[in-house]
Amino acid sequence: MKLRGIILVPSESAGLLEIGHLLKEARLAASLTQEQVADMAGISRPRYRDIETGAAAARATTLMNITRALGLEMMLIPQSMVPAVKSLLRPQDDDDFPAFVSQPHEDDDSPDV
Repeated sequence: MKLRGIILVPSESAGLLEIGHLLKEARLAASLTQEQVADMAGISRPRYRDIETGAAAARATTLMNITRALGLEMMLIPQSMVPAVKSLLRPQDDDDFPAFVSQPHEDDDSPDV
């Protein structure tokens, strides 16, 4: 796709939008403003806004600083392992929870500790 002399690579643009969407979701879940995240990550608010909206790419170190400011950790996962990791994070049916999510048993009468 060509737009005003700029060549947009669809897969790259989609990747930037996806990262930005995930950052925004994490920021809102943490009840933080763009300004707060930018300050904690050591970047300007306009720079953070551009990353969050997918308008700009960021260096790996900048992404690590942003994710840590949001209480997240970046991980490199081999592409062949992505489906397995996703299946662990998103159970297929309502009764199947990932191992790291604590769910009380209905028949468990013991008090919570």
